[in-house]
Amino acid sequence: MLSVLRNRAYRHLFTAQVIALVGTGLATVALGLLAYDIAGADAGSVLGTALAIKMVAYVTIAPAAGALADRLPRRALLAGADLIRAGTALALPFVDQVWQIYVLIFLLQSASAVFTPTFQAVVPDVLPAERDYTSALSLSRLAYDLESLFSPALAAALLTLVTYNWLFLGTVAGFLASAALVISAVLPKPRTAPGRRAGGGFARTTAGTRLFFALPQLRALLLLNLAVAAASAMVTVNSVVYVRAHLGRGAADVSLALGAYGGGSMVVALLLPRVLDRVRDRTVMLCGALALPLVFAGLGVLTTARGGGWRWPALLLIWAAFGAACSLVLTPTGRLIRRSAPPEGLASAFAAQFSLSHGCWLLTYPLAGGLGAAAGPRSAVVVLGALALAGGLLAVRLWPPAQAEPGVVHEHTGLRADHPHLADAVRVRGAWRHSHGRLPDGLHAHP
Repeated sequence: MLSVLRNRAYRHLFTAQVIALVGTGLATVALGLLAYDIAGADAGSVLGTALAIKMVAYVTIAPAAGALADRLPRRALLAGADLIRAGTALALPFVDQVWQIYVLIFLLQSASAVFTPTFQAVVPDVLPAERDYTSALSLSRLAYDLESLFSPALAAALLTLVTYNWLFLGTVAGFLASAALVISAVLPKPRTAPGRRAGGGFARTTAGTRLFFALPQLRALLLLNLAVAAASAMVTVNSVVYVRAHLGRGAADVSLALGAYGGGSMVVALLLPRVLDRVRDRTVMLCGALALPLVFAGLGVLTTARGGGWRWPALLLIWAAFGAACSLVLTPTGRLIRRSAPPEGLASAFAAQFSLSHGCWLLTYPLAGGLGAAAGPRSAVVVLGALALAGGLLAVRLWPPAQAEPGVVHEHTGLRADHPHLADAVRVRGAWRHSHGRLPDGLHAHP
C-alpha cells in the first residue's frame, strides 16, 4: 500500500491532506473551548449550530466547486482554499461574539468544501493505475481515522503547555504547510473528452448531481451514504450517552469508544486493497451496508440490557463493527465514481458525492441527537437502524449486478490508456475498441 508514496506528486498531496486534517482537528478542540468562553453553559448549542452551518456549507458550496475545478488551475484552487482556511483560523482567536464564530465557520468549511472534492478528483489523475488508486483510497481512509484519534491527544498535550488560542496558530501553520506542499506538486492537466461542451454555469454546477440521479449504481451510492450516515451519526452523537449515562463509565472511556470505531475502520482499510483485487466493489459495498442493520440490532440488545459487566466490551465491539462496516462502503467509493463518470465530469462527480453524502449527515445528526434526548437511545437505535436497513436493501435493488447480455463492440476516444475500463481494449485508429454488455455509466453514450 505504501508503495504509492514513491510517486512524488501523490506523496506531496497526501502529506498536505494529513497536515490539514491535523490542523482541522486542533481547531475543533480549540473551537469548543472558545465557544465555552463566549457562551458558557450555552456552548453546546453554539457548537451544534456551528456543526449545522458546516454541513450547509458542504452541501451548497461543493457543487459549485466541482464546476470550477475544471476551469481553474487545480493547484491554485487547492492552495487558495488552504490560504482561506489559514486566514479564517487566524481570525478565530480574536472573536468575542457568537455570530462571528458562525461567519468564520461558514468561511472555513466553504473552503474545505472546495479543497476536498478537488483533491479527490486530482488523485485518480496522479495515480491512474487501478491498484495504486485503491491503495490511495485506503491510505486516505486511514488518515481520517488516525486524525480522529491523534488530534485530540495532541491537543490535550499542547494544552498542558499553552492556552487554547495557540491551537488556532497550529491550525494556521498546518494549512500554510498544506498549501506549500500542493504548490510543490506537479499535477497532470484535467482530462477533457473531445467534442463535449462544458455548458453554462448552472449546467456545470448541477452536472455531478444529475449524473448521480441518472446512473443506477450512483443512485444506489446515495442510499449507501444514507446507511453510513445513520451509523456514524449514532456513534458520533450518542457515544457519550452510552458511555456516561447508560454504562456509568468515566469521561476517558468516551475516547476509547470512539477509538474502537476508528480501529474497526482502519483494519478494513488496511485489508481492502487485496480484497478488491478479487472481489467486486458492488459486493464489498453492499455487504458493508447490509451488515449495518445487524450491528444496530446488537446495539438494540445492549440498549435494553440493564446490567452486567459484559456491556462495556460489547459496546466496544459494536462500535468497532460500525467502523468496519462503514469503511467497507466508504473506501471503494472513489473507485465506483471513477468508473461511472466520464473523464471531464470527474471533479463534478466527486463534488456531488461530497455534497450529497453530507446532506445525509445533515439529516441523521439531528435525528440521532433529537430522538436520543426526547425519547431515549432505544428510539434512536430503531429509527436509525431502520434507515440503514432501508438504504441497504434499496441499494441492492437499484444497483444492477454485472451485465449478462451479449457484448456490443464499441470504441472510446476520451479515455487514457491506463483507465481501468480499457483493461481488455485494443488500440485502433486513435481509439480503444472492446466489447461488453450494456453498462449504465457516464463513459458510454447510452443512458
